[in-house]
Formats: sequence, C-alpha cells, structure tokens
Amino acid sequence: MTSRISDCGLRIATRVRRAIRIQQPAIVILLSACAPGTTRPAFLPYPEALTAIVNAPPARAIAEATGFFAGEGVQVSFVNPADGFLETTWYDTRTHRSAPGNAESADLSSTVKIRCWADPDVPGKARFTVEPVYRPALDPSRPERDLEVMVPIGSDGYRIAQRLLAELAQKFGGQ
Repeated sequence: MTSRISDCGLRIATRVRRAIRIQQPAIVILLSACAPGTTRPAFLPYPEALTAIVNAPPARAIAEATGFFAGEGVQVSFVNPADGFLETTWYDTRTHRSAPGNAESADLSSTVKIRCWADPDVPGKARFTVEPVYRPALDPSRPERDLEVMVPIGSDGYRIAQRLLAELAQKFGGQ
C-alpha cells in the first residue's frame, strides 16, 4: 500500500514539474511584455507651471521641444518622447551657457532648469506642461528637487518657457 501511495505522489510531483516547466516561459514572456516602469521622475510639475493644449501627440510635442532648446542653446540632459518627458541641464540665462551636473559654480538666481511633460489629452492632442525652476540655495545634503522653486513670472527662465509654448502653439495650433 505504501508503494501505491508513493507512486501516486511521484506521478503528481512529475505532473506539477511539467506544468511549471511549460508555464515558466509563458510567465516570463508575459512579464517582459509589461513595462510598468517609466523614465519620468517620481514627482509632478509644480501647480504654477505653464500649461497649454497643443494639437500634436505627446511624442511629437516633446520632439519639437527638443529642437526648440537646441535652437536656444540650452542642452537637454534627458529626453524620452515615448514617455512624454524632457529635462534640460542647468542653464545660466545671463551667460547663455548650460552647466552640466549640479551647476554649483553658477549664479543661482539666473540659473534655471526646465522640465517638460506632454500628457495625452484627446486623440491627437497633448497637454504640454513647462516647469522652469531655479535653486535659491545649494545644500548637497538635500535632494535637488527639495531646493527647487518656480522661477518668478517675467524672469528670463519664465520667458524661455513662454516662448516654447508659443512656438508649439504656432507650429501645431492649440490653446
């Protein structure tokens, strides 16, 4: 009787192993097809950021913004049109130079970073958000985002953001 029970147990164990071997590739394929991650930062734009609806898909609007910054002489540190996100390096609006890294030696009051988010609105349109920020102080012990604040209305960084939205509206149309 014990051999009969162990035979039964062995057959069940063999079936389970086969089922796992058959399902394992399917699970791996299924999980690799899902990309839950994003290259966007974990934070949202400040509520005061400039926003407009443009008549272009998000990826196209981000690609156009990349070209705009190249024309302005502002280096882009990260861009992903598929995720609808762009971030520039720190840019000194007085010297018109981009500063890589933390821009620690730059004039803080005139050094800005601009981030753009392009989110789907209705089909074929994007809600385009431009966030120009600066840091009133440097503190290496705190995360960079904790030190950032929106640039004042009318400042050079704010005007760059306004020009970007105006160019997108002129090229694609929008509100």
